[in-house]
Amino acid sequence: MRRCCPLIFVNSPGDPPPQNASPHPPEPPPSKMAAGGSGGLSFPGVVGNSAPSNRSGSSASSYNYSGGASASSPGNQAAISPPAAPPPPSAAAGLLHREPVYNWQATKTTVRERFTFLFNNEVLSDVHFLVGKGLGSQRIPAHRFVLAVGSAVFDAMFNGGMATTSTEIELPDVEPAAFLALLKFLYSDEVQIGPETVMTTLYTAKKYAVPALEAHCVEFLKKNLRADNAFMLLTQARLFDEPQLASLCLENIDKNTSDAINAEGFTDIDLDTLVAVLERDTLGIREIRLFNAVVRWSEAECQRQQQPITSENKRKALGKALSLIRFPLMTIEEFAAGPAQSGILTDREVVSLFLHFTVNPKPRVEFIDRPRCCLRGKECNINRFQQVESRWGYSGTSDRIRYRAKF
Repeated sequence: MRRCCPLIFVNSPGDPPPQNASPHPPEPPPSKMAAGGSGGLSFPGVVGNSAPSNRSGSSASSYNYSGGASASSPGNQAAISPPAAPPPPSAAAGLLHREPVYNWQATKTTVRERFTFLFNNEVLSDVHFLVGKGLGSQRIPAHRFVLAVGSAVFDAMFNGGMATTSTEIELPDVEPAAFLALLKFLYSDEVQIGPETVMTTLYTAKKYAVPALEAHCVEFLKKNLRADNAFMLLTQARLFDEPQLASLCLENIDKNTSDAINAEGFTDIDLDTLVAVLERDTLGIREIRLFNAVVRWSEAECQRQQQPITSENKRKALGKALSLIRFPLMTIEEFAAGPAQSGILTDREVVSLFLHFTVNPKPRVEFIDRPRCCLRGKECNINRFQQVESRWGYSGTSDRIRYRAKF
């Protein structure tokens, strides 16, 4: 009859007795017993397709075995080391909630899905960008290969004759949201732009030579072009060298000149943009109103230059834009009540313009006297009735319709 005897630990002479030794130490994992090796396996958080099952029948999700040979290994029957202690509960919890990175490719059926998964992901990343400056900066992971495929600038940065070997690249002049929008497009062809980010995204797309994203930004701006933002978009279009967008902005300003110059963005434009607008023959506004708008712009420019708002400083701020105001197109009453008393014109200019209004033949003046296209012709006042009682009027003005003739 076969008798079972307990497994006994045998210590070498001189070794201290084991502390809290268990009479039944746990067996090593089946894979180690089969292999009979003495090396350790470590796949934290990874489950292979051929992972063995444990004694309870559940699939093993982590191996961390670094013990010695199995009980059946010859020459090692004298000592068996117990396996390493399991990780503390906090570490185990971290493994359960960590983003799985093993075999993620199998869950993505297309190339686009796989590259989209890598967007803003540390998996396989080989470069980081420190985008922005100050407290608003962000550290964004990326992949050199993907960036080089989508941008000639990135290709030169990583693979050119003066390629960088740094894994940390600082981009203080780029907004983090705009850079992430650029990466999102390079990784997945997805466009993520909005009213707050479209201009910074357009700048970033131009900086890294991604014309397809540029086109999306310009198309977004075209769809959202209105009279109240036409001047702001015109400034940006000129800055980013987008002639098509600039042309659309100018056409919008021509059709809605009054609304455009009354918008807040008008006083924020630069002098070159103001000059480009004043040179046009197609503005749909009377010259006296255009002059008043230009005076408002000059006051804002004095504030930007931290100069007192005086007549001299306003004239200096206007520069060559003042000569583009077509004072001869005003009536003598409009000129006398406004520009003549503004202090912006010199006494010599005021006198020459008054002479232009009052004498024939008219003397030559330094300002353009060519009518703008949409205001050519003669303005006529037509009364609805032959006789109108004053009580029908509005503030004493008879009820009438004004027609503007075009030729």
